[in-house]
Amino acid sequence: MCEDFASHGERAASGSSEPSIAPFSEVVTFHGHFCGGITLGYIAAKIAIKELRSGRDVDEQLVAIVENDACGIDAVQMVTGCTIGKGNLIFRDYGKQVYTFINRETNDAVRISAKGWNHDENPLLESLRSKFREGTATPEEVMTMQKLVQEGIERMLEEPPEKFFDIRHVKAEIPEKARIFNSVKCAKCGEMVAESRARVQNGGIVCIPCFEEYSRGW
Repeated sequence: MCEDFASHGERAASGSSEPSIAPFSEVVTFHGHFCGGITLGYIAAKIAIKELRSGRDVDEQLVAIVENDACGIDAVQMVTGCTIGKGNLIFRDYGKQVYTFINRETNDAVRISAKGWNHDENPLLESLRSKFREGTATPEEVMTMQKLVQEGIERMLEEPPEKFFDIRHVKAEIPEKARIFNSVKCAKCGEMVAESRARVQNGGIVCIPCFEEYSRGW
């Protein structure tokens, strides 16, 4: 999808004004709780806004390509304004903490991939997490675990983003803006479906859930 263009260190930031970024507290409220995942997404989104000098998206000038569907995606939506509904949040189910952001106005793109940093995490926290998952943690141990998690998140927010992510400016294939399609009625369930997602079966138009796929095993 993209090729290396320049490393994070090789590219000088243009301009002097810093773009406005939503505070972490608002992201936590939107997501429902604080956790390491939402923190990673928040850091990645902040990197994108600053590197691309784009500000929060208004009308698809910014595109986010995310390679997981974990907690951090809520932060990406909240901070960057890239959403499924606008069509500029593109999900690829690769199970990777990798985010590519594209500024349509400048054709600049940045790829942000998480490093394997969990190996140096607090051993006590890992032990308490294991007990919590097994259902054997005492109330006191749960409180200690929550305190350690919060302290870890606070450190993540204060430390340089390069500790958690590899940041590379890349040349990316820019996807077209979202399109609006006509709707047609499914011949089976009677519900409306976008033409781009409709199927033809037995001479009639049907939606994907009503479509009976034919396969011979390959």
